Amino acid sequence: MSNADSTVTPLKSLAGEGVSIWLDDLSRKRIESGNLAELIENSHVVGVTTNPSIFQAAIGSGEGYEEQLADLATRGVTVDEAVRMMTTADVRAAADILRPVYDATQGRDGRVSIEVDPRLAHDTEATVAEAKQLSWLVDRPNVMIKIPATKAGLPAITEVIGLGISVNVTLIFSLERYRAVMDAYLAGLEKAQGAGIDLAGIHSVASFFVSRVDAEIDKRLDQVGTDEAESLKGRAALANARLAYEAYEEVFASGRATKLETAGANKQRPLWASTGVKDPAYKDTLYVDELVAPGTVNTMPEGTLKATADHGEITGDTVTGGYEQARADLEAVDALGISYDEVVQQLEDEGVAKFDVAWNDLLGTVANRLAGKEAQAK
Repeated sequence: MSNADSTVTPLKSLAGEGVSIWLDDLSRKRIESGNLAELIENSHVVGVTTNPSIFQAAIGSGEGYEEQLADLATRGVTVDEAVRMMTTADVRAAADILRPVYDATQGRDGRVSIEVDPRLAHDTEATVAEAKQLSWLVDRPNVMIKIPATKAGLPAITEVIGLGISVNVTLIFSLERYRAVMDAYLAGLEKAQGAGIDLAGIHSVASFFVSRVDAEIDKRLDQVGTDEAESLKGRAALANARLAYEAYEEVFASGRATKLETAGANKQRPLWASTGVKDPAYKDTLYVDELVAPGTVNTMPEGTLKATADHGEITGDTVTGGYEQARADLEAVDALGISYDEVVQQLEDEGVAKFDVAWNDLLGTVANRLAGKEAQAK
């Protein structure tokens, strides 16, 4: 089904509601087989996100990386350098495939995101230095540098946006931290404006994580074990995301934000991340169907993208009318003794740790591959 086709499909309906569909996956095989180009052509995909876990899976498979690994081994590069050369090569190639989308949308979409080294999540200066390096290495206008929304990440976001580099802020779980992220973005725009940088060229998304919230809160609701607790399962993540969108509407309607928009700035769009359903009891398109709102991005693993194409139910905006119910749902969870603040902090800590583990696994895999190639060369 081509984008130009007049048949209304769930993915076409989703895009028609103002939701940008990004693919949460990338590999050399996906690029070289033509699969990414095909998804752009036929499945309304207008962006790609990556993370350390995605690269660990892609490079760990070895498919498509053999020749580059052999060259890197011959050059005797460090493991860290080899990983960066491989990941940035994939991001650069994907950015080139998405360049027509980037041009057609004036930079709004057609984006490919690459994450700073997760080991730097609590080091502001190193995060800024790494973001600059990645931007330079990929060397494409449609790259977005992913910076985690840790406390150390917030000033890094301001600094990097202030340099005119587009940023995807990742690992946002709490409403309070999300507001701090939007503040960091606006501060970065003000900094860029002061430096005479064209604000129109700076774009950002804020990746608000969804399914992991339900996974953790549902587990705690099971421990409570009452009928009321059971009735609240599967509601916290949607409530959290809907209230995030309410915060987005509020912040970007403020005088501070509108002043920057008048000067050419773009809104920092909310991006729904972690939209693959973790509980098989829930519909596999839950976090797509129920988070439809204009000016958002939904980044989906391929399984969720295919499920949405097949049986997604796009019924218009499913976010903006639900703020009161969302507040009531989170308050009901809190009334059962489940601490929202504790859950979101735990999820942030776990998110950083998971990416750290994936990155170290990736380094280990590449170290073994390089050693193997060096041994073959001898």
